[in-house]
Amino acid sequence: MSNFPQLLRRARAAVGTLSRASLRSKCVFVRVSSTSRDATSCRCYTRASGPEPVRIGCASGFWGDTATSVPQLVHGGQLDFLVFDYLSEITMSLLTAARTRTPNLGYAPDFVHFALAPFINDIHRKGIRVVSNAGGVNPLGCAEAIREVIKKAGLDLKVAVVTGDDLMPHRSSLSEVKMVDGVSRQPLPEALHSMNAYIGALPICRCLDLGADIVVTGRCVDSAVSLGPLMHRFGWERTDYDLLASGSLAGHLIECGAQSTGGVFTDWHKVPDWDNVGFPVVEVSADGSFLLTKPPGTGGLVSVGTAAEQLVYEISDPRRYLLPDVTCDFSQVVIQEVPGVDGGAVRLTGAKGSAPSHDYKVCATYMDGFRVTAVCPVGGPRAVEKARRTADSIIKRTKRMLKQLKLEDFSSVNVQILGAEDTYGPNARNTQGSREAVIWMAAHHKQKKALEVFSREIAPAGTGMAPGLTGIVGGRPRVSPVLKPFFFLHPKSQLKVDVYVGGKLVETLKEVGPDTPEEEAPPTSAQDEPDAGVLPSGPHSYRLEELAFTRSGDKGDSANIGVIARHPLFFPYLKKHLTSSVVEAYFSHLIEPGTSNAVTRYTLPGVHGLNFVLQSSLGGGGVASLRSDPQGKAYGQMLLDVKLEGLPDLKSLVD
Repeated sequence: MSNFPQLLRRARAAVGTLSRASLRSKCVFVRVSSTSRDATSCRCYTRASGPEPVRIGCASGFWGDTATSVPQLVHGGQLDFLVFDYLSEITMSLLTAARTRTPNLGYAPDFVHFALAPFINDIHRKGIRVVSNAGGVNPLGCAEAIREVIKKAGLDLKVAVVTGDDLMPHRSSLSEVKMVDGVSRQPLPEALHSMNAYIGALPICRCLDLGADIVVTGRCVDSAVSLGPLMHRFGWERTDYDLLASGSLAGHLIECGAQSTGGVFTDWHKVPDWDNVGFPVVEVSADGSFLLTKPPGTGGLVSVGTAAEQLVYEISDPRRYLLPDVTCDFSQVVIQEVPGVDGGAVRLTGAKGSAPSHDYKVCATYMDGFRVTAVCPVGGPRAVEKARRTADSIIKRTKRMLKQLKLEDFSSVNVQILGAEDTYGPNARNTQGSREAVIWMAAHHKQKKALEVFSREIAPAGTGMAPGLTGIVGGRPRVSPVLKPFFFLHPKSQLKVDVYVGGKLVETLKEVGPDTPEEEAPPTSAQDEPDAGVLPSGPHSYRLEELAFTRSGDKGDSANIGVIARHPLFFPYLKKHLTSSVVEAYFSHLIEPGTSNAVTRYTLPGVHGLNFVLQSSLGGGGVASLRSDPQGKAYGQMLLDVKLEGLPDLKSLVD
């Protein structure tokens, strides 16, 4: 049998889908079948049932998440795999800067010292395998620190590392790159600081095939830390696109930690025990269907609403959610509550997949001057008026000083009076009578010394301007460099991914993309076409919050707002009345002037949802933005106040 090594790998992966208890108590057999493709496939079954579901818990949604998640999941999650997601564009910028200062850093030290070290014996005893992208821009350094933890604990655990996402060594050969629209090309920015490709799940799967107990990666897509274990345990192939899409959806649901178990939920007032919020666990079956749940006895909430909000988080076109391993279609995903599960549970089905792109998405960062932010509380009568005049006076004074010093003017300045609803622009309510306000004042300049002038001129306002300025949050503002993101595409065929086990290079992988030529994008859902038939109108009006849940997030300088109907009968009315033009008008003050096609609307009929993508709406996004909400986290909350008018009595439809 010429492909015996491949068959053996699949057999081992299939047997790995069974728990130790199952292997002891049930007769196990492996079914081998041949297909016309290559292919000998291998799946493992017990006589009583098919492969047992795999349980994956996510203990981190970002670098800085709570340390209480690990013991909760280790002791109460009944896990096969424990995964961690630490990386975002902002985090990559911070880790790059950290490694520039200290070469042996550049990874998330919290993962090593607070997530693994205190619980490594428990993780080992329970047979839980760990996958994390905590390696950041220095995954080999992260692995070395983990091995020190293992050695100190007196254990024998195998640590594997995935590298290759760092494109900086190839800088000289990348004079011009393909942009994310797939058509235009641009030169790379000058003063380039980092370049990292979003790697997929295949290398993670390979590490687990090689027997790794702990897998550390650099930049990979967030959901890959969950998809990799599923590919390994179920033997899913790279062309099992529907299964890969389902596994990616499972990873997407848990990648942000407690956001899918009641965190930042629209109905936050119905979510119990934030202090002990449960972290998410997915129980995935071999057919790709899965349960979303949380450990018993924990706080938080698992419901159709919490899951649907996370489904729409930080996606654009739900029919073409682009990942390195698969192009996902989440538009027809269905979420159903499952009664009788301790901690609550929902079942998700309906994800579809197609071939992925031949390119990796790459996030580069480059130096773009400096920034400084000052935050100052102001109290007393007419606080908003005092705060605004104080900020304007500081800006006017420092502009004059820069001119005297023969320095250029600020590149940009942003002043917001928190408490005056400045973020709402023309949609703000009358808050001028407030007796508390906070100055948010940020500036950008090409030269650090210009912003140091600005930084020194904040404190004098406490004695020379308005009464009631109580201090500067954090003391004198610190000037910091701006690392701006730049996204482009890079051919998979030109990138090699290395797998290390025990500190030694054992394999080099090259992902060449799908076997088929690059396909045309399938047509997306019609944007604002009215539904067939006529919906009744009426004299009623509703705030959006009465009819829907919302969740918002960011991708670079763009924001997305997902809107999910609270009841299926509300969905046609949302489609008719909450159009892209309505959303664009509401957020027009936050969208860069001149942006064409500023708001695009997509539909998700499966969850009765809409997804709005707002281009150029975050002031540059991430660390490049001077705004108080650089990631659009509050945009969904802001949209809840939009009033939809001319509706019938919708509440009577669901009573």
